[in-house]
Amino acid sequence: MKKKHALITGSSRGIGFGLATEFLKNGYNVTISGTTEASTKSAYQKLINQFSSDNLFSQNCNVTKYEEVENLWNAAFQKFGQIDIWVNNAGVGQANKYFWEMQKEAFDDIIDINIKGMMYGTKIAFENMQKQGFGAIYNMEGFGSDGRKMKKLTVYGTSKKALNYFTESFIKEAKETNVILGLLSPGMVMTDLLTDPIDENSPERKQFVKIVNILGDKVETVTPFLVKGMINNQKNGKAIRWLTTTKATGRFFMSLFRKRKLIE
Repeated sequence: MKKKHALITGSSRGIGFGLATEFLKNGYNVTISGTTEASTKSAYQKLINQFSSDNLFSQNCNVTKYEEVENLWNAAFQKFGQIDIWVNNAGVGQANKYFWEMQKEAFDDIIDINIKGMMYGTKIAFENMQKQGFGAIYNMEGFGSDGRKMKKLTVYGTSKKALNYFTESFIKEAKETNVILGLLSPGMVMTDLLTDPIDENSPERKQFVKIVNILGDKVETVTPFLVKGMINNQKNGKAIRWLTTTKATGRFFMSLFRKRKLIE
């Protein structure tokens, strides 16, 4: 029996890198991928300092280019002979700006990467998993997936709401197939995707820090939960969510008695 294999897009840093680390800890073969060759090689070097290179493969991939996503599947499949789990994690955040202040190129990137890149990955993985007879695809939610709105996150939130709708609809289409589709929700994780858009001099900074210190978590806290959920799941349509409404409510209540400091 072949060792199982997980591929994570956007895994040269942040949550994606954390997922790759946890899959390796759980004995999986892992393929990592970043947008540039430099970022992907850097992440690969970090991982082989801790894990065997026999279990690790890397290839850079711009998920907005369909052919590159196809090449990523083909190279990873050739390396390990199968892909059991494909995670569409590649994503980009929004600068702390109102929609009308954004350059066209900025919101084009968000839509192209967060929506089209995710759809490309889903289509290519699904078609090939149908051929191999099994597999699971997970799409990464973010702020806006549940319909919440916030100023200066309009485009990012739109992209994640679209991701949620697309995935839930495609889950219904794939119901009678041999491929599992699901959603991952990491909550508020301390990565540059979360912290970079908020300028230190922004008037929203104080409120942002307060919320992060209540609801935020480190990558190494969240990713073991997500990976365990994916490994154990056999159900189509599963949403693996770290920060549930119940947990968030409890965090706000506990903040009255205990202060958490993840960010200053």
